Amino acid sequence: MLFTELPLDEGIMLGISDAGFTECTPVQAATLPQSLTGKDICAQSQTGSGKTAVFLLTIFQRLKDMRGRKAMIIVPTRELAVQVEREAELLGSHLDYRTACIYGGVGYKSQEQQLKQGANIIMGTPGRILDLHRSGKLGFRDVGILVIDEADRLFDMGFIADLRKMLRAMPPAHKRQTMLFSATLSFLVKELAWQYMNDPVEIEIAPEHLTVDTVTQELYHAGNEEKMSLLLGLLNREKPRNCMIFTNMKSTAENVARRLGMNGFPCEFITGDLPQAKRIQVIDGLKSGTVPILVATNVAARGLHVDDLDLVINYDIPEDCEDYVHRIGRTARLGKDGKAISIACEDYVHALEAIEKYVGMKIPVIWPDESLYIEDKSRDARRPRHPRRRDGFRDRKGSPPPRHGRRRR
Repeated sequence: MLFTELPLDEGIMLGISDAGFTECTPVQAATLPQSLTGKDICAQSQTGSGKTAVFLLTIFQRLKDMRGRKAMIIVPTRELAVQVEREAELLGSHLDYRTACIYGGVGYKSQEQQLKQGANIIMGTPGRILDLHRSGKLGFRDVGILVIDEADRLFDMGFIADLRKMLRAMPPAHKRQTMLFSATLSFLVKELAWQYMNDPVEIEIAPEHLTVDTVTQELYHAGNEEKMSLLLGLLNREKPRNCMIFTNMKSTAENVARRLGMNGFPCEFITGDLPQAKRIQVIDGLKSGTVPILVATNVAARGLHVDDLDLVINYDIPEDCEDYVHRIGRTARLGKDGKAISIACEDYVHALEAIEKYVGMKIPVIWPDESLYIEDKSRDARRPRHPRRRDGFRDRKGSPPPRHGRRRR
């Protein structure tokens, strides 16, 4: 289906043209004819399928006839909120709508100012949205269109109670349009739809794990001491224009980024502890090309949209099989081809069997020759351990103090 076949206003079509969209993706073709008529939607669709455009185009088309009403988009992460805002600015560049992006980790002042200026499309995370509601800065009674994006992720992150609070404070289901999108339509997701939606149209696009069909996958086995050397060799061989490297722990992400830099590979890292302004700066750098390599924990696995990402590397095999799919889904977006390489070490190889069962295939194993291992210049420059004294105790803070008197044998 072409976008020109849909009943969309001229200003919306200009935004679609600016974005370079011509033909609808499967989720867009299945959902837009329903949502544009005002029907509630409960859709299963994988990350990168084009669902953001579905609810934005619906909001743009329908909100103009809802005087005094606004649209609210609830997302699980700050990164996704920013991404939705930017796509709204692109697709709605020829329209007269005001947006507000609401999330935690930054001050309230600028977000409150956006609301005071009459924002009628609000996207944000549950915690900050509820904070502003409790303080009287953000009302819920005038919500005419509600979008719940990545509902399964919101549940996984413990936001179900917050979602119910917001839904109870909004107009009843028959007085608003609600669109819910989720990678999986679990019992909890469907229960929420039954309780708070008005006879939703249920749409199921291919389950998320099928997106791996467009990703070339490779698996390498390596010991912990060999992983960095192998990673350097892989980056040297692939020479990606841009790349995301995933680790399971925050400390590992920071360490890997530091050691890559010491080996001549400029990169940045993001974790949940990084200040929000810095995280946005780093993600913008990856998208613009000024940051060629980004090392990240799962905080970036969902909601981070990077066009034409060349390569994803799992430095650590994820312990959750769904995280594997979310990670490699950063490449091969919107049907494009991509490549994902995973390194299995003794710490995380146990998760491999469940991942292969989930994706329905054995990940091809590549046995590297010696030439793929590159000398690691950071090997002798790791963070120095605190020097030990002759009595066996270390001198720095955090070491056990020496006992007074006779030492035990």
